[in-house]
Amino acid sequence: MSDPTTIVRTYIDMWNETDPERRRKLVAQALTDDASYLDPIMAGSGTDEISAMIGAAQEQFPGHRFELVDGPDAHHDRVRFTWSLGSPAGEPIATGIDFATTAEDGRMCDVTGFVESAA
Repeated sequence: MSDPTTIVRTYIDMWNETDPERRRKLVAQALTDDASYLDPIMAGSGTDEISAMIGAAQEQFPGHRFELVDGPDAHHDRVRFTWSLGSPAGEPIATGIDFATTAEDGRMCDVTGFVESAA
């Protein structure tokens, strides 16, 4: 799965998946086993910790969904993309941009997220 578009779509899907087992599988498809994630609010290392981190975020913001807004833009082993987070009513509450380094198989091994705006 080395196509950046497929990896990024799977990454967005993992943030939206509420079933822990299915989410863990999506995390493993999008991220390497030793991946790291960092944004202004949370951080995680490894697929199990990142999956649990996403579950905790979902508990804090039930019903919210991520959407891919722009990208991915990729070259060499780097990728960036813009996302939005919407409320259960579909109102955007935040947008941001993530930057990632990818492994040889195309999965992300290091992700840094930035919140561009919050409502």
